[in-house]
Amino acid sequence: MEFPFDINQLFSERISVLDQTLVAGRKSAGRPDLQAHIATVIDELGRASAKAQQLTAPITSASKLQTQKHQLYLLKDGESSGGRGVVVGFLKVGYKKLFLLDRQGVHVEAEPLCVLDFYIAENLQRNGYGLELFNFMLQHKNLEPVLMAYDRPSPKFLSFLAKHYCLTQSVPQVNNFVVFEGFFLNRAAAQLRKVPPKKPDGEIKPYSLMEREAVRQEQKSLPWPFAPPHSPQRSVASQWSKSLSVGCSPSRAPPRVTPTSSPGCNRNQSPQSPLSDRCRARRTSSQQGLVARCNLYSRHMDTRAVGLLHRCSPANLSGNVVV
Repeated sequence: MEFPFDINQLFSERISVLDQTLVAGRKSAGRPDLQAHIATVIDELGRASAKAQQLTAPITSASKLQTQKHQLYLLKDGESSGGRGVVVGFLKVGYKKLFLLDRQGVHVEAEPLCVLDFYIAENLQRNGYGLELFNFMLQHKNLEPVLMAYDRPSPKFLSFLAKHYCLTQSVPQVNNFVVFEGFFLNRAAAQLRKVPPKKPDGEIKPYSLMEREAVRQEQKSLPWPFAPPHSPQRSVASQWSKSLSVGCSPSRAPPRVTPTSSPGCNRNQSPQSPLSDRCRARRTSSQQGLVARCNLYSRHMDTRAVGLLHRCSPANLSGNVVV
């Protein structure tokens, strides 16, 4: 794959290892112009790989490499294109935490090194470049190919692994990764961890007596509008609250006027007598009802209650007319 700039100036080695810094050697360190050319090379390789694998979008780009802890091995041919060099292909690897199934169907948690993308230019395939690049990665990581996982390998890649590394028997998985026989056997016990089975759901226990009592005490402490029907707060309503209501609540009946009490109460009775208490309560109720009727602040006013309050008003009781 050719580019309009010098590949040998970007990549000094035949195989360069790139990470999230996008630095390939000392020449590109601190050179934004060279790093921009490196990003262009990675983007073009990612698009070519996606097209060869018939993917809807590239899985390799410079921006993704900068945000992920992956490594990209880039192979060049420095003698081609008049000494300016061409890019042959690339191999991208990275560690992934996977939940895999062994031959017995047991879930195993592992974090192996995975091959995430592998591409060799179409006009340079079947020349040993792919094997050279893959072997360099194995030596750099000091790893065997059977201990690796492969993300959605293409049929060409599977035939490549079977031909050069005898990896033919794969263990079926529920995800897109492929692992082969020997992945679970040759791996150290510290690198594999069996996922414990999910605990069965226990039966739902009802509230204990102490919890019920705590809920009951909490409900008792609420004010009247939010308290339960049998809350003590609501039962504390006194005779004064009933006598002072003028029908403003739709759930309460209008106050009754007892015929036993008369406007001319016995003034000689003691203030502590029950009769004087009833007269005082009635005068207070009629005065508040008159104020409510004049202001008309309640939309639940009962006309019958207004008429009764008008007849029992202090103005009518004393014989004076209020204008």
